Amino acid sequence: MPTSREFSWSRAVVTVLMFAGSILFLLPFVWMLVTSFKMETDVFTYPIQWFPRQWNAVANYKEVWFGDYPFYLYYWNSIKISVLTTLTSCTVSALAAYGFSKIQFAASSWLFMIVLVTYMIPGQAILIPQFILYRNIGLFDSHIGMIILGSFSVLGTFMLRQFFMGLHQDYIESAKMDGAGHARIFRSIALPLVKPAVATYAILRFIWTWNDYQNPLIFLRTDKLFTLPLAMQKFTSLSGEFYSLIMAAAVSAILPLLIVFIIGQKNVIAGIALGGVKG
Repeated sequence: MPTSREFSWSRAVVTVLMFAGSILFLLPFVWMLVTSFKMETDVFTYPIQWFPRQWNAVANYKEVWFGDYPFYLYYWNSIKISVLTTLTSCTVSALAAYGFSKIQFAASSWLFMIVLVTYMIPGQAILIPQFILYRNIGLFDSHIGMIILGSFSVLGTFMLRQFFMGLHQDYIESAKMDGAGHARIFRSIALPLVKPAVATYAILRFIWTWNDYQNPLIFLRTDKLFTLPLAMQKFTSLSGEFYSLIMAAAVSAILPLLIVFIIGQKNVIAGIALGGVKG
């Protein structure tokens, strides 16, 4: 069996294949980025110009961000809704997960089963009741309504409950013997121990909310309240013949997701590792 210093052909082959695969996955993004810097007349030149002869990045991005359909407004809308939804959803899901995993009460398992059953209902099946409810209570066409829509997640509760169940009960019992209540135990003991899992869910929740197209399409009507997915659709319909502008808009739309993932990737890895270790 080869030692760590010996050359391994199998490892070398896997490394080369992974590198080639990563290049293939990155090529569309690189083409999109380069196209956003080009003059419109150079977009479909053949062979592909990976380095534009004429750079038009400033004009393209200026048109996207401050043109007739200003992206800075929709960026702010998406950031506000995504951040507030993520914070609220993580708080609600973590509290519910702790309650279902560490607080014993009558019919707790049945109540959790009922919560899980609601996850089986397709979101499209409840759009009409939600629409009627939001219109009657004054949450239609508002950012508050959009935040509330994504703040309660069965998947988030189920996911975090599995991590809370991995915490050894001795931690909870020791804290109770010292006089701590569940609020103190949750805040000072349980939550810090599952921080990587909460961070992982926060990243997923942010991405889901940022990319959400269906709910803003149904529950928002005013242009100035639109989120980035709706803005992209509108911008594409207005600028469908200008591919350099569309690529500039697409790069602007996915840039926050790349930043969030790069910043939080360590937490994602730590959350996966935590899920493989049960106390």
